[in-house]
Parts: sequence; C-alpha cells; structure tokens
Amino acid sequence: MKKFTARMLATGFWSGYFPITPGTFGSIPPWLIAFFLIQNNQLGLIIAATAATIVSVWSAGEAEKELGHDARKIVIDEWAGMFITLLFVPYSLINYAIAFFVFRALDVVKIYPARQAEQLPAGWGITMDDVVAGVQSNLVTHLIIWLIKQSSSI
Repeated sequence: MKKFTARMLATGFWSGYFPITPGTFGSIPPWLIAFFLIQNNQLGLIIAATAATIVSVWSAGEAEKELGHDARKIVIDEWAGMFITLLFVPYSLINYAIAFFVFRALDVVKIYPARQAEQLPAGWGITMDDVVAGVQSNLVTHLIIWLIKQSSSI
C-alpha cells in the first residue's frame, strides 16, 4: 500500500504517465486546482504549496526507488513548484497563464541554483530544484505583470 500511495502521489495522481512532456502535463493539475478551486485565496495557496512540497519530498523519494532518480513520471515536484509560482500573483487568467509558461521555461532551463539543488539526495533533490524554479518563476511572473502594468499606463 505504501508503494502504491507513493507512486500515485509522486506521479501527480498518474498525470506523470502522459507520454509526451510529462513535466508540462504534470504542471496542469496544480494550475487547475489553483485557478478553479483555490482562486484568490492566498492562504489556500500557501497551504497547497507547503503540502505539495512535503508530500513531494516523501513520495518522490519513495517512488524513485522503483522508477529511478528524478524519473520523468515523477511530477509531484512540479505541483510544488507551480503552487509556489502562483503565490501572491494577482488572480486572473492572463496572469496565471503567464505564471504557467514562466514556470515551465525556468523548470526546463534550471537557472542557478536550481540545477545545484538537484544534487541533494533522494526526494530532496527531486523536489528542491522545482521549489527553486518556483521561487524564480514567481519573481519573474511578478516582474512581467509589473512591466505590463507600466507599459499600459504610459
């Protein structure tokens, strides 16, 4: 039962089994949860980000024993990163879409120190690079939104 639960959670309730770009498809469920269920509730997003990070460290660490280190099917780390990306982003479809694409880009590129965070052991390494990418994406998203506001007020 422990292996099944770890795999179910680590694969983002099986969203990591999508055959093409599982990281991107694994990022969609938390985005949908944030947009449609949590909406503009920042405390809800903080709780979701914290819970996803904790669950990610544990379940990814367990699932990697079976699937391999940072296997493509393990996408719970994307859940943590996506929720972190959306923290305090003004609630709108455009802003959340910007956040989604920024997160996916920075998660793939892995700007310092995200790549270095991958070197941490087990579930920590799997999760922390996405946590770092989530923080970076959050900052870039806020910058983009601010720049858009500045350009529209000219």
